[in-house]
Amino acid sequence: MAYKIALLHDYLNQYGGAERVLEALLEMFPEADLYTLFYDEKRMDGMFKKNIRKTSFLDLPFVRQYHRAFIPLMPFAAQTMTIDNDYDLIISSSAGYAKGFNISHRHGHRPLHISYCHTPLRYAWESDYLEKLPGVLRFGRCMGGPIRSRLMAWDKKASEKVDVFIANSEFIRGKINTYYGREAEVVYPPVDTERFFFEEKPEKEYYLMAGRLIYYKRFDLGIQAARSMGRALKIAGIGPEEKNLRSIAKGAKNIEFLGRVPDSDLRKIYAEARGLIFPQVEDFGLVAAEAQASGLPVIVYDRGGAKEIVEDKKTGVLFKEQSEEGVKKAIEEFEDTRFERKYIAERAMRFSKDIFKNRIRKIINTKFPISNFQ
Repeated sequence: MAYKIALLHDYLNQYGGAERVLEALLEMFPEADLYTLFYDEKRMDGMFKKNIRKTSFLDLPFVRQYHRAFIPLMPFAAQTMTIDNDYDLIISSSAGYAKGFNISHRHGHRPLHISYCHTPLRYAWESDYLEKLPGVLRFGRCMGGPIRSRLMAWDKKASEKVDVFIANSEFIRGKINTYYGREAEVVYPPVDTERFFFEEKPEKEYYLMAGRLIYYKRFDLGIQAARSMGRALKIAGIGPEEKNLRSIAKGAKNIEFLGRVPDSDLRKIYAEARGLIFPQVEDFGLVAAEAQASGLPVIVYDRGGAKEIVEDKKTGVLFKEQSEEGVKKAIEEFEDTRFERKYIAERAMRFSKDIFKNRIRKIINTKFPISNFQ
């Protein structure tokens, strides 16, 4: 029997950890229909296009380019996204909105809804995210309270549409329990070990930071620390904070911005770097896991999901103070520690894509035993 499957994803105008999860889900279910608030074909290089069945009224060029300015409208857009076929299984890949899409129930048929939760809606539960919205829709503190209250109410109600929650880390499992009063099983996001794998190369003297250049990832701390200490630092990625970060690094010849780096080149950069600097609070931290799969030790802030990736003094260094001084002390500690890169890569195999797929299948088959999804 062929089962009908839909995948729901918040929006598709950038490629990051959530999109790597979606990519793995579509490898498992290549015929699934994909629903998302908006899709930027150019920025996504055509990825996922063949699966897209429906987008929302927000699927406009201006919104795709400046999506963070439209955060307050996204819950309403999510409610207008009707999933109107007789699906047997729905999997939402959500950091807020996709789990709240309007799933219709025809003829008494109710599909199983599993939500892979990257995080509860940040703009609802963590005030600084809403206060930093860009441009004309930047509400700040004066309007932030009422908007947050509405977002919290909407997000809590949206969580009730979910039958089974899967969290991407123990850190997020705790948030799901706190904010939604729901239990969740942890399945770490997938590292593509065909893209990221250990290859013995001569270690060079530079440190690396990688990912989308957005404020909460705290690239500024790594730049300030590297500049102060005279350490070479390469930064791989693009994003709205790039102009500000370049101004912080201005005049520092030891700091290099690489722009967008394809995975094939990124693996080489991981393999040759001295260490990855990762000073943010992350839901999980797929960049750090991919770096470790390539054998690279990491310097990680001891909060959030990323600390679940690191064995202190074995696969990296954990540090307690999220500041320039905290990063500098961590670099000094890191340089006094010897790391076995092959061991680091071996430990990262617990995040492999195969393990991810097997655990997702097991959860589906447990909750939907007649399916026997392979």
